[in-house]
Amino acid sequence: MKKGVARHKHFGRAAEACAVSQPALSVQIQELERELGASLVERNRSGVALTPQGEYVVQRVRRILGEIQDLMDCAQNEAIGTLRLGVIPTIAPYLMPAILEAFQKQSPTAQLQVRETQTARLIEELEQGNIELVLAALPIASPVIEVLPLFQDRFFLIVPANSRIGPKIDSIAAIQSHKLLLLEEGHCLREQALSVCSMADKEMLSSLGATSLATLIELVAAGMGVTLLPELCLPSIKSDNRVRVVRFRGAAPSRTIGLAWRKTSGRKSVFRRLGALIFQTHKAHRRAT
Repeated sequence: MKKGVARHKHFGRAAEACAVSQPALSVQIQELERELGASLVERNRSGVALTPQGEYVVQRVRRILGEIQDLMDCAQNEAIGTLRLGVIPTIAPYLMPAILEAFQKQSPTAQLQVRETQTARLIEELEQGNIELVLAALPIASPVIEVLPLFQDRFFLIVPANSRIGPKIDSIAAIQSHKLLLLEEGHCLREQALSVCSMADKEMLSSLGATSLATLIELVAAGMGVTLLPELCLPSIKSDNRVRVVRFRGAAPSRTIGLAWRKTSGRKSVFRRLGALIFQTHKAHRRAT
C-alpha cells in the first residue's frame, strides 16, 4: 500500500494499482501513521507527497521485500530455473537477441525473463525483489546492490552524410559549431553523453530531446545536429546512407556495462555464470560487426 502511494503520488491511482478502495487505503495509511507515531504523507489538492519519515519507511520496505525474495532464492537449489533480468533500452534491442540465443543453447531447460525500461525504474524493481538482475551502464549508486563490470562500450559521433566533419576528431570540443542531440531526461545515456561533453561549450547542446536512439538518428539524418552513439548500436545504422560514423582519435570515451544484483541474493554463482555468457556474447558481437 505504502509503495503504491509512493509511486503514484495519488490515493486514487494508488488504490487502483493495489486493487483496494480509496477509503480502505487511506485508513490503512492512517493506521500505519498512528502505529509509527509519525506523519508519512502530506495531503494536498494535487495529490500526496511523502514526508522525510515516509521516504525512509518506503526505502526500508523496499529493502525488506528484496531480502524476502532473497530468502526464497536461497531455499532453492543452484539450478538456474527462471532468471528475471532488467535491461536498459540502449542495450536491449542490440544485444539481447544474441544473449537469449546463447542462453537457450547453454541452458535449454532454463528461462530468461527480460524487462526493458530506464535505469532508475530497474534499480527500484531490483531493490524490491521484482527482478533479480539488471544489465545497465555503471556506476549504479545503491548500498544494497553489488555490481559485476563486464565490458566497455565505446562512443562514436554520428553526423549527417554530407557533413564537413572529417572521419576522425580529437574530442567533442572540435565540433562546437554543431548542435548536439541527446536523449530526453531520465535516460542514463544522456548523462553519459553529457559527461563526454563536460569540456565542450554548453551552447552546442540542442534543446531537442529524443525518446529513443532511432529518433536521434532520424534527427541527425534530417540535418538537425549530431549525436553520440555507443558502439553496441552501430550495426543498426550500418546500411543507413543518410548518416556517417566519426571516430575519436586515441582512446575513445566509453561507458562501462555491467550486471547488478542484490548483495543478499543467494544465487550469485548463477548470476556470475550469466555475466560470463554476456561477456562472451558481446565479444562475438564486436567481432561480427
